[in-house]
Amino acid sequence: MPISLSLRRLWTLDKFAYSLRVFIAFSGAWLFSSLMGNVELVIPLFLGIIASALSETDDSWQGRFQALLVTLVCFTSASFIVQWLFPWPWLFVVGLGLSTFTLIMLGAIGQRYATITSGTLILSIYSMINIEQHGGVDEDVAARQLLLLAGAAWYGVISIVWCALFSRQPVKQSMARVYKALGEFLILKSALFEPVRGVDVEARRVALARQNGKVVDALNQAKEMIFRRLEGQRGDRKLNRYLRIYFIAQDIHERASSTHYPYSALSKAFFHHDVLFRCQRLLDQQGRACRQLAKSLLLNRPFDHRQSEEALADLHASIENLRDRGKPEWRLLLYPLSALAENLATLEAQLSRAHNPDASEERRDSALYDRSPSSVLEAWKRVRLNFTLGSPTFRHAVRLSIALMVGYGLLQWIDPEQGFWILLTTLFVCRPNFATTRRFLSQRMIGTVLGLVVGWASITLFPHPLVQSMIAVAAGVSFFANREKHYVIATASITLLVMCSFNQVGDGFNLILPRLFDTLIGSLIAGLAVFFILPDWQGRRLYREAANALNNHRRYLEEIIHQYEEGKQDDLAYRLARRNAHNADAALSTLLTNMLHEPGHYRKQDADNGLRFLVLSNTLLSHLSALGAHRHQLADDEDDATFVPVAKRIGELLGQIAEQLNKRQPVEALTDHAAELLTQLEEQSAVADERAVALYRPIQSQLRLITEQLPPLGEAANRLVGSEAPEPSSASAST
Repeated sequence: MPISLSLRRLWTLDKFAYSLRVFIAFSGAWLFSSLMGNVELVIPLFLGIIASALSETDDSWQGRFQALLVTLVCFTSASFIVQWLFPWPWLFVVGLGLSTFTLIMLGAIGQRYATITSGTLILSIYSMINIEQHGGVDEDVAARQLLLLAGAAWYGVISIVWCALFSRQPVKQSMARVYKALGEFLILKSALFEPVRGVDVEARRVALARQNGKVVDALNQAKEMIFRRLEGQRGDRKLNRYLRIYFIAQDIHERASSTHYPYSALSKAFFHHDVLFRCQRLLDQQGRACRQLAKSLLLNRPFDHRQSEEALADLHASIENLRDRGKPEWRLLLYPLSALAENLATLEAQLSRAHNPDASEERRDSALYDRSPSSVLEAWKRVRLNFTLGSPTFRHAVRLSIALMVGYGLLQWIDPEQGFWILLTTLFVCRPNFATTRRFLSQRMIGTVLGLVVGWASITLFPHPLVQSMIAVAAGVSFFANREKHYVIATASITLLVMCSFNQVGDGFNLILPRLFDTLIGSLIAGLAVFFILPDWQGRRLYREAANALNNHRRYLEEIIHQYEEGKQDDLAYRLARRNAHNADAALSTLLTNMLHEPGHYRKQDADNGLRFLVLSNTLLSHLSALGAHRHQLADDEDDATFVPVAKRIGELLGQIAEQLNKRQPVEALTDHAAELLTQLEEQSAVADERAVALYRPIQSQLRLITEQLPPLGEAANRLVGSEAPEPSSASAST
């Protein structure tokens, strides 16, 4: 492979630019300390760089400049407060608890603020380590604290310059992640069409729901990246191109999520025909085409989706073959099959447009919803709404504050060497829920042991300071390249960096046992805190997340019906309702994933009941997506217009289920209501029976499928409300 092509592929990796910025920052800090002839300067500079890089937010260069100013103000305040309170342990522990609680609560304003406040906490502990390393507060402490801030500012400057030079690259990478996630979703969806006996359809639907959560997360990240760069740059041609690609991805997601008929019924009817294999192959090829499109976006290469086009032609031919056979038992099933083929044909056309969105002259509402606070008052309102025991943010703030105060008290009591690493471990390991904390706890301990072993070997085999400095820089880059997906490697890397750096100013071998001991103590404190201090067991919030999902599905249905009444338009209100419905479904899936990793005593039967509800919720969402995919304006004298009141009644029933579920009250049986609605649908359909046999009516079919979901949803809701008493309601959903 040519070197230029290898570098081009490397440039497409989202972590490559991040790692390169960190490499430049670390190398510059090491070069500066070498030129100054004082190797001790490298440790506070490195720590400042790490804290600043962990606080980095995705933004335009102007936005990143503003964020850097806020970050440096927070860092400066934190470092000098630590310096002033350090000699008075009792005042220090109170300040530690209050500042931790305040910073975590400020994170409720938004993700950008949460990132900066988290980095501020990290730098606070780095300040403690920086002071402890020199035996406490002395006449040079202010200069050493300024070195921390200098390291943070140095990385911030690199980040701003980089963003100004390569501002489009993160957007391109985010769109590639969207289409890659969509590809995996379509491939998983294709498995539902496989006409084989004995398949665990529910397990496949659970896997599909979880992948849907990944698609939603990728779409949300891409939207935020585009939105932050569009501020003041609406006329930018490249940004508008990515915005169109993003909207196309939303449309593909809606069509990929849709379900036109129960797959089990189709499988039973056409078990010995190839039509379902054709559907499966087409979805599979479209999934692979999405993944190929992701690569084409990154590498600016031609996009070839001929195989999916051929698979679509084969599907149309297979459906025509079924029509030619003319079997009476197939007559009604051919309508949803045709609608499915039409939906997939539109999806295929969207794939073709995604690679060249500039060729389309379609005009649409291009507004994006801004989730950041518009004023200080609104920011304060978000924080105030989380001052409740039901808020996960409040619980985490209390838990982490107490954990850090306990850790500080413990290190004052036993006075261990390098004791402030206990606090750092507790901060990194203690997460908002048990499942995540347990995962980070085990990975942190394994990574620390691995890093100490590699560090011992490194400083033994390579005693030269220059080599050890190079290893430290490489380890720092490795930490940032792996910290999100490979935490064991990241922990080992940062441990190796610490050993090689501290060995420059002392004896790195003396750091091995203290580092291991501090990690064990810090991990133990974090584990006990998340288990005993306001534990956020996911089962206690399950019924609320389920109710939130139904409420958002109801709002999505209302917007769809509004589109049928007023005409199809992908305006902000519709796209927001659709995204909120998928966000709520993804949040329910994430909660259940975390719940499955909790102790069985707290999980009880809720996990099984929750998975059943997730399958029903995801099925309902797929029927809503199909209804949305076929939306068009209904004329007053059009037969489909008679179904609108039925749709509105379905929305009311979904709202009633959600309300009773949120109150944790039994849901009345919905069998009679569903039967009444089905009767209305059949009666209204019979009025235009002649047309019905000639034309498939998606609105009637999807409303019937949605109605059939109501009784199972009510039963699943009743199973969820049958567990332990609820906790105080959370305000987090309203923010």
